[in-house]
Amino acid sequence: MQLIETFATHRLLAERLRFQHLHELYRMHRDSQVMATLGGIRSEEATRLLILNNLNHWQCYGFGLWVFRDKVNHQFIGRAGIRNIYVEGNEEVELAYALMAKFWGKGLATEMSEKILQISFELLNLPEIICFTLTNNRASQRVMEKLGFQYEREMIRAGLPHLLYRLTV
Repeated sequence: MQLIETFATHRLLAERLRFQHLHELYRMHRDSQVMATLGGIRSEEATRLLILNNLNHWQCYGFGLWVFRDKVNHQFIGRAGIRNIYVEGNEEVELAYALMAKFWGKGLATEMSEKILQISFELLNLPEIICFTLTNNRASQRVMEKLGFQYEREMIRAGLPHLLYRLTV
């Protein structure tokens, strides 16, 4: 399987998530505004564990999360990628994205995700991808809909109501 370590979009540079990104990711995980829809503020140890799990995921599946930076000034924008997860007992591949709050509303989540979906379907030959969000996260729902994801159902995840969307080739 071809590993996609780095890539670029129109405005962004992406590189595979590594331990060298700990401080940037931890800064994002301490931001209550960003983490309000992602399970709440995370400790540095929880951030380390996320990175470790992502590194293991890359080893097992050949894909995972990437860190995104602005092409012009290399400022940390956020992270996004695809990962295998279990949803209600079924193994799925999830598109996940999170941006620093000051970059919300600029189309960057859509831009990141479009490229990740292209990689997923054209290079990794994945047949479908899911995406989910809290029922009150309308901004994330709009991103999913712009990307072509179709609403499938409501579900409970981490004890909270979520909406599940699916995109099939």
